[in-house]
Amino acid sequence: MSDNKYKRHTVTAALPYANGPLHIGHIAGCYLPADIYVRSLRQRGKDVAFICGSDEHGAAITIKAQKEGVTPKDIIDKYHGINKEAFERFGIAFDIYDRTSSQTHCETAQEFFTTLNDKGYFTIQESEQYYDEKANQFLADRYIVGTCPKCGNDSAYGDQCEKCGTSLSPTDLIEPKSSITGEKPVLKKTKHWYLPMNDHEEWIKEWIVDGKLEGEQHHDPKEWKTHVLGQCKSWIDQGLQPRAMTRDLDWGVPVPVEGGEGKVLYVWLDAPIGYISATKDWAAANGKDWKDYWQKEDTKLVHFIGKDNIVFHCIIFPIILKAHGNYVLPNNVPANEFLNLEGAKLSTSRNWAVWLHEYLDEFPGKEDVLRYVLTSIAPENKDSEFTWKGFQERNNNELVATLGNFVNRALVLTNKYYDGTVPARGELSDYDKEVLEAMSTFPAKIEKLIESYSFKEAQIEMMNLARLGNKYLADTEPWKLVKTDPARVETIMNIAIQITANLAVVMYPLLPNTAEKIQQMLKMDVLDWGLSGDADLIKTGHTIGKAELLFEKIEDAVIDAQIEKLEQTKLSQQAVEPQKDETSFDDFMKMDIRIGTILAAEKVKKAKKLLQLTVDTGIDKRTIVSGIAEHFSPEEIIGKQVSVLVNLAPRKIRGIESEGMILMAEDKDGSLSFISPTKQVTEGSTVR
Repeated sequence: MSDNKYKRHTVTAALPYANGPLHIGHIAGCYLPADIYVRSLRQRGKDVAFICGSDEHGAAITIKAQKEGVTPKDIIDKYHGINKEAFERFGIAFDIYDRTSSQTHCETAQEFFTTLNDKGYFTIQESEQYYDEKANQFLADRYIVGTCPKCGNDSAYGDQCEKCGTSLSPTDLIEPKSSITGEKPVLKKTKHWYLPMNDHEEWIKEWIVDGKLEGEQHHDPKEWKTHVLGQCKSWIDQGLQPRAMTRDLDWGVPVPVEGGEGKVLYVWLDAPIGYISATKDWAAANGKDWKDYWQKEDTKLVHFIGKDNIVFHCIIFPIILKAHGNYVLPNNVPANEFLNLEGAKLSTSRNWAVWLHEYLDEFPGKEDVLRYVLTSIAPENKDSEFTWKGFQERNNNELVATLGNFVNRALVLTNKYYDGTVPARGELSDYDKEVLEAMSTFPAKIEKLIESYSFKEAQIEMMNLARLGNKYLADTEPWKLVKTDPARVETIMNIAIQITANLAVVMYPLLPNTAEKIQQMLKMDVLDWGLSGDADLIKTGHTIGKAELLFEKIEDAVIDAQIEKLEQTKLSQQAVEPQKDETSFDDFMKMDIRIGTILAAEKVKKAKKLLQLTVDTGIDKRTIVSGIAEHFSPEEIIGKQVSVLVNLAPRKIRGIESEGMILMAEDKDGSLSFISPTKQVTEGSTVR
């Protein structure tokens, strides 16, 4: 169904968790496709609300906070700022990048819950939920990890396996354990509000499979991606089940009804409503009515997400919207598959990623290079892979050698032969007419591909226009004709400039910075899509500016440094030393470990690794020889409190009797750290 059928568009991009920075998998998954789509709409004069923001509730936030020893608010403030700035620097043109911790969001989410509750859409059920006895708390889905019963992934969460995309319940997991303590949780009774999704199964199936809503055609299912429909059908075929809409947590939107004390809204009720609350804030700041973008039938709603969020956006959120009433349902959910990195799955926890903010620092001015490469390998219908060598090849062989080369030649020759004044076309040859006719077909092809969410193919067509220009100059060779047939060269260069101008227009959704740079060099007023395909986009006699290089070659050393960076990450993630043979508690209790203070230290002669230490153990002052000389100088450790195994049998080392052992922690890279108390304690204090 054409975008022309709609008066306005509401386009959302998945709200990223504010518990870590963005990597290229996030960008390729939904943010770059959404930005291309929105830029194309705006370029064609469409009314668009492009909505995103930080998802700041849910277990992922509290888990991160616990790991870092800070509050959830510290986490969301930190990563909301980092990600908002990264999006802005990269050029993702959101109308608003909001937060689900805002007052507007809290009020909106609570209003949704209250409305559904008042309408009788919830049931209150007492059920058994996993409880961590050691942490003394109920465990939200994301606090439980175990083995996925479908694919065997041993790191599946209690609500979903991120490897195969299967939606789960905590009790589905094999060998579940608490992510807080690592303990096996127990089942304990608690009360929650449930959304009986099975009551909505009939209309959800008709809406997704047939594209019909209340008997009328809502969308064309053929326009939905196969894997999106497949995942939805699989979920529906298994039978929709009631799902709890509240959680026993102290971080999130409080449940606003009686009996909800100490509970918060389930994040998958809370988070998607963030699109609506963000639209409210944006509309209020821009003199618009937010209801136009969510409640009018002539609004096209599109959700850009990754495949791990499909069922939430295609089933749970639509049920909530329809149950509330008055809201439009998504016309399409063009979810992408996953992007891998150098042969392995992108992983935040393993630091196996190309982080967006680091890329922007290390490759300044190359935002469009990353846009181009990620679109070229976009995981639109299957998983794809980013490699640094592939990144280099696409930059050097396509952006530099094809796109940049054509634009540079067109502008350089026009400036060289005519002082930058666009010459008039003379009599057209059949080849000229063929080229101009071909040029005129690109805008419609690219527009149709973008409308159908085929951004990779749209970019291929954009590059084909650049290739058309390159071939035209190579075939006509104006640099050879300029002295023998100057009139012919005027026609050639006029056509080359028209191709360049049209290229800037159709390029804008895909490579906006490059398009604007060409626009400035050509001194074009606007990059109006309505003018694209025009053989007279740049008028005869118009004066263009000087040529500037659009792209520069990326050398091997730059790429090698990035590969080495990943190799170091891989080395740092190698498995720790395996557990030693089991020992008894009685054997452990034989060890007498005390806190001592290093009083003196000196290097042992002719021994590169050894220091001779004098240590006050609280029991006595004794000599200990320790193999730490390559890691610490004698001066820096005097006065340091350390852990000492004091009842180790004495032994002579390089002729010096050593009366104990200093305990050290050895990292994967071989570096050593003292095991020391966090505050000053009395010498002789026991380590238990």
